[in-house]
Amino acid sequence: MSARGRLLSGLVTMVIALAGFVTVGGLPAAAAPRAVQYVALGDSYAAGTATGSFPDCQHGDGGYPALLDSEQKIHLRANVACSGATTSSVADTQLSALKPGTKLVTLTVGAADLGLSALLTVCSDPNRTLDCLALIQDVREVLLPALGGDLTNLYAEVADAAPRAHIVVTGYPHLFASPPAPPFDPVIAAAINSPIDALNATIREAAADAAEDTDAEIIYVDVVDAFGQHGIGGESPPFINPPGPTTEAFHPTPAGYDAYRDAISAELQDVWLDEQAQLV
Repeated sequence: MSARGRLLSGLVTMVIALAGFVTVGGLPAAAAPRAVQYVALGDSYAAGTATGSFPDCQHGDGGYPALLDSEQKIHLRANVACSGATTSSVADTQLSALKPGTKLVTLTVGAADLGLSALLTVCSDPNRTLDCLALIQDVREVLLPALGGDLTNLYAEVADAAPRAHIVVTGYPHLFASPPAPPFDPVIAAAINSPIDALNATIREAAADAAEDTDAEIIYVDVVDAFGQHGIGGESPPFINPPGPTTEAFHPTPAGYDAYRDAISAELQDVWLDEQAQLV
């Protein structure tokens, strides 16, 4: 073979070798990042529907876990949230969904521990105003102080079951606009929103305590501002379903779940959506 032929043969060999290198994935920049494995825990607000209590839990396609699943590079591997779930039932029935490879966990829980569903039933009756105010006082003075420790322990259990995960714990929105338009009673509306503020403060403090105790990445996401004045009796579109015969009363509308998704995504943006390589 001539010198020119040997040169051409060598160039062909090099091109073939480089092509094989690229095909096998030798160039890291060309590798597609894996989806972040995501598990949703919690009560009906996380399930996306207020129907189907344990063990036959139902999940709405419009709930915030499903909406987060549609985000680029997030894969909802499991939504085990359940209507009526409390801190203890989450610990007993939902934590098994977490794996060492879970990278994102969301958790909305606490309202059922305070019996807010029963409270709202009473407070929706205009003839039971005194009963409503008595229940609200009981929530603030008796039930809330005990909830903080339970939430801190639950968050620590989540961190233990998913040690590599970013754990997002959410608060709850105000159910009523401030003040609501008629026929809603502004005094009762403010009285109902007040323990929700106290619940959110308890959740925030428990998340901070658990993060300090476990050195885990636990993020509290407040949604009160995200819902703004779109609560019951407020601006259009409504973010909360009004009182009525439907099981979805006092739960987010599709627009409300969009607000949940947006609030969570905004908090995650600085944490890892711009730094995918550190989490996969």
